[in-house]
Amino acid sequence: MKLNVFPTSDAAIQALADYFVALAAQAVAARGRFVVALSGGSSPKRLYELLASPAYHEQVSWEQVYFFFGDERNVPHTSPDSNYLMAKKALLDPLGIRPNQVFAVDTEEEPAEAAAQYGVAIEEFFGERKARFDLVLLGLGDNAHTASLFPHTPVLHDKTVGVKEVWLPEQQVYRITFTAPLINQARAIAFLAFGAGKAEAVAQVLGTEQNIEQYPAQLIAPTSGDVAWYLDEAAASELEQKGV
Repeated sequence: MKLNVFPTSDAAIQALADYFVALAAQAVAARGRFVVALSGGSSPKRLYELLASPAYHEQVSWEQVYFFFGDERNVPHTSPDSNYLMAKKALLDPLGIRPNQVFAVDTEEEPAEAAAQYGVAIEEFFGERKARFDLVLLGLGDNAHTASLFPHTPVLHDKTVGVKEVWLPEQQVYRITFTAPLINQARAIAFLAFGAGKAEAVAQVLGTEQNIEQYPAQLIAPTSGDVAWYLDEAAASELEQKGV
C-alpha cells in the first residue's frame, strides 16, 4: 500500500489524475488497451472533470480506454443518483467516448439479474484471460464502505470473483457491486478521499485491527497489484493518532 497525502483536495485529485495518465500509457503500451472501473460519488466527479479538461484530455489515448463501473445504484440511467449518468456528464460525453467503450449496469433488470448480466459482460470482455482491471477507482464512505460493500451486508463474505446485488435495509434500496475478490484482482487500485468528514473512516480502515464487518474497505487487499491512497491533509488528520 502507498499512502499519498497532499495539502489540498485539488492537489490530491491532480496527483491521481497524473497516476491515471501514467497507468493508461503503461497499459496501452503493454496490452493495447486500458481497462478501468469507475467509482461514483462527489469525490470522483472532480477527478473526471479534470481528466476531461484541456490540461489532460490529450494526455490519454481515450479511444483505447474501456470503462466499467465498480458499483451502481439500482436506479434508471437518467436518475441524478446514477453513477453512470454522473460519469457520462463529467467524463464520457466531454471526451466523446464511443458507446462501445462503456459498459454500464443494466438497471432496468431486477437487481440479481442485473448483477449476473454484468458479471457475464465482464467475463466476455476479458475472454479466456482472468478478469483483471488495469485500474479500479474507489471512494470511501463515512461508514468505511467502498464500492457498494457496506457494513454488515452478506456480500462482505462473498468469495466469488464477480458482481452481486446488495440490499441496504436502512435505505430500502438495492445496489450492484463488484465483489472484493474481483476488485482485488486488479493491477492497480486507487482510493480517493478528502475533507475532514472522511478522517475518521480513513483512520478506521488504515489504523485499526481488521474488522471487515464494521470497516468493509479493509477487504481491499490484493495479493498482487498496487493499492494507492490519495488523501488531503484533512482526510489524513487522524492517522497519526492510530500510528499510521
